[in-house]
Amino acid sequence: QVQLVESGGGLVQPGGSLRLSCAASGNFLSINHMGWYRQPPGKQRELVATITSGGSTTYADSVKGRFTISRDNAKNTAYLQMNTLKPEDTAVYYCLGHVALSSGYVYQYWGQGSQVTVSS
Repeated sequence: QVQLVESGGGLVQPGGSLRLSCAASGNFLSINHMGWYRQPPGKQRELVATITSGGSTTYADSVKGRFTISRDNAKNTAYLQMNTLKPEDTAVYYCLGHVALSSGYVYQYWGQGSQVTVSS
């Protein structure tokens, strides 16, 4: 059983910062790509950022220069540092991990979601 558990969401004022964490646990060999997605109220889920096991990153245009994705492979944990937050960043944030199991298959696992609300 593999689980991705998120933490770090909350309420923050515009211009503020938050850091989300996503820790993987369970029985697996490794985690390949990891990513953060978000679902604003009344909208579809969208990609925020991704990171490979080697540390290569990609970002949505809307968060470039403000958000930073990183990971600690020894802790099987990914992070999303969010700076200069705007009200339009308000959403439920989900982490995604491409997890390699001992069977040789790679499956996608989602975190439970963390609410981020940017409001004065």
